[in-house]
Amino acid sequence: MAARQEVTAWRPRVPGVTEVFHARFTEYAYPMHVHDAWTLLIVDDGAVRYDLDRHEHGTPLDTVTLLPPHVPHNGAPATPDGFRKRVVYLDSSRLGEELIGAAVDGPDLRDPLLRRRVGQLHAALARPGDELEAESRLTLVGERLRDHLRRWPERAPAPTDPALARGLRELLDARVVEGVALAEAARLLHAHPAHLVRAFSAAYGIAPHRYLMSRRIGRARRLLLDGLPPGEVAPAAGFYDQAHLTRHFRKLVGVTPGRYRSVR
Repeated sequence: MAARQEVTAWRPRVPGVTEVFHARFTEYAYPMHVHDAWTLLIVDDGAVRYDLDRHEHGTPLDTVTLLPPHVPHNGAPATPDGFRKRVVYLDSSRLGEELIGAAVDGPDLRDPLLRRRVGQLHAALARPGDELEAESRLTLVGERLRDHLRRWPERAPAPTDPALARGLRELLDARVVEGVALAEAARLLHAHPAHLVRAFSAAYGIAPHRYLMSRRIGRARRLLLDGLPPGEVAPAAGFYDQAHLTRHFRKLVGVTPGRYRSVR
């Protein structure tokens, strides 16, 4: 079967929604990456398998998947014909970061009512002029998600998040566009470069360069949806040139920036 990649993406005028993303993939697999928003995902055809916090999960048709921000995950087809998915990315005004631990423990929610409501939300988000309906439906979805997450016992602070790893993460977050050389980061954090990389990778399950690239791709997606052409997005998101942006964008999103910008 030939590989297929069909993508639709847009940013609706609904508070708290940073992006809507519909995709059909056959052989494409996402590498490890992070988002700075919550990923609310339903699969309409096929299934996806993914790793989150070093545990394997799956998304059968009756499941709503909620992936927390800042936590690395990947994704690949779990069936021969690939998968078709619908995603809403939500900022912290809809779901607070205090719920991240519960979402890591239980990202896949088997709840037929929630699944139906998320489908209705997507239908409203796809209709220009129905923003009030979309916001109303999103409010009900958020309420039910919080009910699910609050059933999980509160997590103790993760022992694998040492100060050194946190320091590098904060430095990368502060320099998404300009970046930081490993030698400079090691000097600023008073650590050997190799120890710094090992500490970050052990704490977060992703290498520092992959984390930074994920953040840059997230910024590029927002700028593209704002209408900027790829040539302007590249330097604004921290890439050397458009070719550099295209290579990494295709790897993490599945299509080129030009295709992504023109999908809606």
